[in-house]
Amino acid sequence: MDDERILFVNGYRVGKTIGEGTYSKVKEAYSMHQQKKVAIKIINKAKASVEFIQRFLPRELQIVQRLRHKNIIEVYEIIESGSSGKLYMVMELAEGGDIFDCVMHGGAFPEDRVQILFRQLVEAIHYLHGQGVAHRDLKCENALLDKGILKLTDFGFAKTLPSSNTDLTYTFCGSIAYAAPEVLQGVPYDSRKGDIWSMGVVLYVMLCASLPFDDHNIPKMLWQQQRGVTLPGHINISEDCKDLVIRLLEPNMDLRPSIEEVIWHPWVSTQ
Repeated sequence: MDDERILFVNGYRVGKTIGEGTYSKVKEAYSMHQQKKVAIKIINKAKASVEFIQRFLPRELQIVQRLRHKNIIEVYEIIESGSSGKLYMVMELAEGGDIFDCVMHGGAFPEDRVQILFRQLVEAIHYLHGQGVAHRDLKCENALLDKGILKLTDFGFAKTLPSSNTDLTYTFCGSIAYAAPEVLQGVPYDSRKGDIWSMGVVLYVMLCASLPFDDHNIPKMLWQQQRGVTLPGHINISEDCKDLVIRLLEPNMDLRPSIEEVIWHPWVSTQ
C-alpha cells in the first residue's frame, strides 16, 4: 500500500512535498478529523541506518510525544505501517517556511524582528532544558515560522538528560556550521551548552545573513571560534545585542551562559 492510501485510510489527504531528508520526506496534508492542514514526516525505515533505527528514532519518538509548547511544533499522531516499513509523524504545519530560507531570499532581519523571534527561541529552549531535553541540532533550518511565530522542530538528535548536571557526551550531533568548539574537538561536552552556542549562530545569521565562522575548513573554523566572533561594522546592531552574541559564542563552555542566564540578559528581558 502506498503512502497516499495508508494516510487516506487514517484520515489524511496528502498534498505536495515540502521537505526532504536522508531517510525521510515531509508532505503537506489535510486532516479530515481536525479539518485543517498538517505536515506529515514520512520515515522510510528500510533506507535508514541501524543506528538511526535502534538509537535515534526511538529517542525522538519518546521525546516529541511529551512536548507541549507554543514555540515547538506539536506532533499530533504517529502511525506505523508494517506493510510499507514506514513511519508517519503527523505534525503541526508552519506555513511561513524556515528562517534559513527567509534570510536567504529576503536578507537579514531588522533587529526589532530578530529580538521578537529570538525571545521565542529562548522560551522554547528554556522549556526543553527544563524538561531535561537537549535539542542538539539547533539551526536556522529547524526554526520554522508560522504567522510570525517561531516554532522549533526536528528532534532527531534530541537527548533526554539525567537529573544531575554532569551530563557529558562525546556524540557529534547537528551541523558543523552550528557546532560548538568542544563538539568539533571531540572532547566531552555539556549538551545544554552546545544548544546555547547554536542559538548564538542562529542569532548571528538572523542579524547578518551570513554564518559567523567559515565551516569549509574545520581547523580554520576552530581557530576563528577561539579568536572570538566579530560582527560586521556596516550592520547597525545595538550594544546589548552585540554583547549577547559574544556571550553565546563564548568558546569556553564553562563561561558560556545557561539558558536561565540568557533569559535575564538585558536584550532578551527588555519588553
